[in-house]
Amino acid sequence: DKIQKTDNENLLEEAYRLLELETQDIEVYKLTDEQRKAVNEARQEIKDGQFLTDEQANNEIDEWLRK
Repeated sequence: DKIQKTDNENLLEEAYRLLELETQDIEVYKLTDEQRKAVNEARQEIKDGQFLTDEQANNEIDEWLRK
């Protein structure tokens, strides 16, 4: 009802875009067992705090590039 009453062009375009997404066939990507295992391992590493922040990773890259 609100959509029919609005003159807000941006709102109407966004609503249309969202409805378009809903009607598109979305292909579901299926992981192999190996990929699933790697994802689960990575999730566990994150839970265990075994990761670098963006800043830490960038610093390590900078150090590596200077060598």
